[in-house]
Amino acid sequence: MNYLMCSVGRRGELMKDFRASMEEGSRIIATDNSTYAPALYFADKTYLVPRIDDPTYIDTLLDICKKEQINAVTTFIDPEIMILAENREKFEALGVEVLAPYLETAKLCFDKYEMFKFLKKNGINTPMTWGTYEETMAAVEAGEVSFPVFVKPRCGSGSVGARKVFDKETLCSAFEQEPTLIAQEMMDCLDLDADVYVDTKSHLPVAIFSKKKISTTIGGANKTISFKDEKLFDFIQKALPLFKFNGPLDADFFYRDGQYYLSEVNPRFGGAYLHAYGAGVDFIKLIDNNLKGNENKSIIGEYEEGVVMMMYDSVVIKKQGELAE
Repeated sequence: MNYLMCSVGRRGELMKDFRASMEEGSRIIATDNSTYAPALYFADKTYLVPRIDDPTYIDTLLDICKKEQINAVTTFIDPEIMILAENREKFEALGVEVLAPYLETAKLCFDKYEMFKFLKKNGINTPMTWGTYEETMAAVEAGEVSFPVFVKPRCGSGSVGARKVFDKETLCSAFEQEPTLIAQEMMDCLDLDADVYVDTKSHLPVAIFSKKKISTTIGGANKTISFKDEKLFDFIQKALPLFKFNGPLDADFFYRDGQYYLSEVNPRFGGAYLHAYGAGVDFIKLIDNNLKGNENKSIIGEYEEGVVMMMYDSVVIKKQGELAE
């Protein structure tokens, strides 16, 4: 199989995991818009491409798919997920599987307030969320929530701009400076996430790896410990089929008073998927099996508890003449 991995950036360890699990003869083709993206140098072939907002971007990817006989395409960054979803039919016309959600699901994942409304409508536990200063204050005055509340950008990725707000005045100032914020009830409870593989044939979750967060930095967890809970597995299997995901995703949860709450879904390989892979939950083999036309059997919960992941720094060293062109 030939994989096109877009906007690879710093995800060198994930590229190495792919290589370790791919069948002999399979190839990794990697793209980025910077020659200094370290993950490029773990691929079989690299392409420097325009920015994802360039009008020629998708045509560039399609040309690479034709030239390299690509079987599947994925991205490692959130802003590109929508672009792949919008152009799914163009890739499928070339026989390329798009490992990204279908368009309506991609829109929900990108807009946290629309995601909240969708989850509430369908009876899925999720933190209470308000889309404006006025909505938030109405909830405060009605006794539905009290300060502090948590504000964060309605759209986008990472945790830039996310913070606690302790009073009415600060909340008003925050919304005046950034009207697209949302406010959520504070979830001072267990914070965890799960790597999930949604089969591209059945569109059902067939692999779940859950982990508690020990330490986090901007953008995600960097120290985690695996655990199992059938209640969480059941919750995920109830919630995710409401959407149309296609391949790997990372979902964030809270656990409070015996109940799980779905916070966000990042429909791509999560930054901490390395933990799942290291514990033996191999999404790459599931992808390969789907690309061969087979539906995967469930391996939900087939891993050990108490496996710890600790991220650390590493580097790529190249001579200037060896850089991607």
